[in-house]
Order: sequence, then structure tokens, then C-alpha cells
Amino acid sequence: MKNLFFILAIVLIIPSVTTAQGEMVTGMGVKAGLNYNSNGDYFESVSTNADNPDRNVGYHIGLFGKIGNSRLYFKPELVYTATKSDYTDDSFKMQKLDAPLLVGTRIFGPISVFGGPSLQYILDSEFDGISINNIKNDFSVGLNFGVGVNFKNIGVDVRYERGFSKNEASFLNNNNVDTSRLDTRPNQLILSLSVIL
Repeated sequence: MKNLFFILAIVLIIPSVTTAQGEMVTGMGVKAGLNYNSNGDYFESVSTNADNPDRNVGYHIGLFGKIGNSRLYFKPELVYTATKSDYTDDSFKMQKLDAPLLVGTRIFGPISVFGGPSLQYILDSEFDGISINNIKNDFSVGLNFGVGVNFKNIGVDVRYERGFSKNEASFLNNNNVDTSRLDTRPNQLILSLSVIL
């Protein structure tokens, strides 16, 4: 897993190197913004109905590279994301590294559309103040797609992110028996401001 994020960090550096060599490259930059998110259903026990989450605002900050031209570009990102979902009596907090690998194209003027897979690595998670160590997979894959507006070196984009596969956390009762389950897949709208350096 560490090797994957090392490779992504190198990919983010490539635009600044190739720009100096005269390739058709836009550059690299920083981004930050807000996430309007919820995770999946929470089942207190096998016999209870699902408790759907209330959406909350989280945040993200990271780096990106943009390689290509206005017609077609590749935009790898490495982003730290913090999210929170509220359930009836409890809340679930998660911090993760996201690595979207996006391909985009300009449709007209400064407006472009993009999409692609997002590699996700869970750094930390907490439910009702208790750290969770038994999430099924720390590493998962999701999908990002959205629309962006770019004015010279400044860009704003709105995207939707959804996890592909189920990724559950389970909780033990006093008898060390799994009774509660929580789906940790992201399901969020993301608003970002980006600046090419």
C-alpha cells in the first residue's frame, strides 16, 4: 500500500518536470474544499432495521497534477479527507487518503467534465468515541465523476464519489459476539477549489 502512494507522489511531480522540457503539460498544484457526505447503513443487530445516516460536512486538502491539454487531460490527485456521519444516537468519523485518477475533457469554454477511479486508504475511524480497528478493508476503490470550471490557474469543481464494494466495520458486544455493522463506503458530494502553482 505504501508503494502505491509513493508511486502516486511521483506521478504528481512529473508535471513540473515535463513542463520544463516543453511537453504539453498544465502543471501541478494544491486543492482544498468541503465534502457533504454520509456512509452506509448502520445495523445495531441482525434483527433490527437499518439506521440511515444524516449527511454532514467534512473537508479535504491535497495535491494534484494535470497532464495534457484542454481537449484531454489526466489529473492524478493525493488528498487527505475527513468525514463524519451521524446516526440516531452515535456518530462515525473517518480520516482517509484518497488518490483519484481522473481523465477529463473540455466541453465548452472553461467548463470540463471528468471521471475515474479513486483509490482509498483508511487512516483512522471512530464510532461513538471508540476507535475502530476491525474494518474489513483499509484499502478500497471508488468512483469519482463531476464537472469543473477553470480560469487560468484557478479551478472549481463539483464531483460525486461512491465506493464500489461493501466495506463493513463490525462491533463486538460484551460477549465478544459481532452484533453491530456499519458500511464505511463513501457516498458524498465534493466541492473543491484548486490552484495550479
